[in-house]
Amino acid sequence: VQLQASGGGLVQAGGSLRLSCAASGRTADIYGMGWFRQAPGEERELVAAIKWNIGVTTYRDSMKGRFTISKDNAKNMVYVQMNYLKPEDTAVYFCAASRSHYGEDRSRYEYWGRGTLVTVSS
Repeated sequence: VQLQASGGGLVQAGGSLRLSCAASGRTADIYGMGWFRQAPGEERELVAAIKWNIGVTTYRDSMKGRFTISKDNAKNMVYVQMNYLKPEDTAVYFCAASRSHYGEDRSRYEYWGRGTLVTVSS
């Protein structure tokens, strides 16, 4: 499975961005997909994840109500809509796919895309 994330950029605090992740290859093997982020000097952390077939979602607590993960199986795409962005949301955002998991355990995601940088100015 190959993953390509896009949609990052510079946005002011309070603004919105939508990140996209295109999956290709053996997408039938995907059980869950997740968005993670990593700020400088920080651990990579889950933003949100979604079960590929049935759409069940999970979010990091600090993202609930601000971020929404969604998918389009026909297009092999996963999105995260990010609203009310804060400077502390500044990070490189990665999409990942797992054959068996859809939660926060990043060690169980076998496939990772290159990150896309989101910068939120105050």
